[in-house]
Amino acid sequence: MPTILIIEDEQSIAELMRDYLEVNGFESDIAVTGDEGLRKALENRYDLILLDLMLPGMDGLELCKAIRAELDIPILMVTARKEDIDKIRGFDRGADDYIEKPFNPNELVARVKAHISRFHRLVNRDAGDGPYQIKGLEIDRLSRRVTVNGNEKMLTAKEFDLLLFLATNPNQVFSKEHLFERIWGFDSLGDLTTVTVHIRKLREKIEESPSDPEFIETIWGVGYRLRK
Repeated sequence: MPTILIIEDEQSIAELMRDYLEVNGFESDIAVTGDEGLRKALENRYDLILLDLMLPGMDGLELCKAIRAELDIPILMVTARKEDIDKIRGFDRGADDYIEKPFNPNELVARVKAHISRFHRLVNRDAGDGPYQIKGLEIDRLSRRVTVNGNEKMLTAKEFDLLLFLATNPNQVFSKEHLFERIWGFDSLGDLTTVTVHIRKLREKIEESPSDPEFIETIWGVGYRLRK
């Protein structure tokens, strides 16, 4: 049974999430502070984390970054803030998606199911699928590891999914809209800024010169492609 970690300091909201998740076949665990959330995330195995942005002690952005440094599982930020800058900061720190308060509990459950399903589908690919090698870049879809000239690069779940999709379709140009639909799905609350942020973060991690990329090209007015 999939297990969700809910990191939320408002008890009523945390219990609402837990109740709806459990009715839909999920187990759940609740943490009410950032420090407690980090401890539980690292000590236990979860399939997804629901993370409030405003937390006592370590805030949601700092916590997201700390968790992402250790874990490659979906992280959904839950926040009442609607400003784009907050979303960009969250994506920068490794969040996979945003859910805005107040939320429809059924939609919350649907998003959780979609992210877990998409993540497991990508992780559990056919064992016969070997790593992709493009120049000095190697992408191992089974272990979800990426190396550049032998040096491992730590990617978030969505950064890896995005890079893998581009690598499996080399030299093809994809619009931001197409990439957002394919990697995040229409059920996500993010916008096309999500794609831009993840492309920038990928370049910072895999390119020797992010401003003059060797792998991920921008085709102005069209989209992006991975050059093989």
